[in-house]
Amino acid sequence: MRARIYQPARTAMSSGTAKTHHWLLEFAPAEAREVDPLMGWTSSSDTQAQVRLTFDTKEAAVEYAQEHGIEAVVQEPHKRKPNIRPGGYGENFATGRRGAWTH
Repeated sequence: MRARIYQPARTAMSSGTAKTHHWLLEFAPAEAREVDPLMGWTSSSDTQAQVRLTFDTKEAAVEYAQEHGIEAVVQEPHKRKPNIRPGGYGENFATGRRGAWTH
């Protein structure tokens, strides 16, 4: 069994980092999917492709894979730069703001 261990990226629809602090172990598909000729649905008899295990740390995920004989590849996350600049949009609503706020 092959698997990959990775830290999920944030969703494209938000700038928040929720659900990106844990690590996932996800199995690679063992066989190709098939298209049902009548309905057009895709299916597979590979049930391991549905399994996603969640871990708090990368080390815990790697240790689990080693204990169970799973060949795992670790993908390091690409961290984004902190680009919060002082005096940005959030400063318009600060309680200690100097001067009147107008449109």
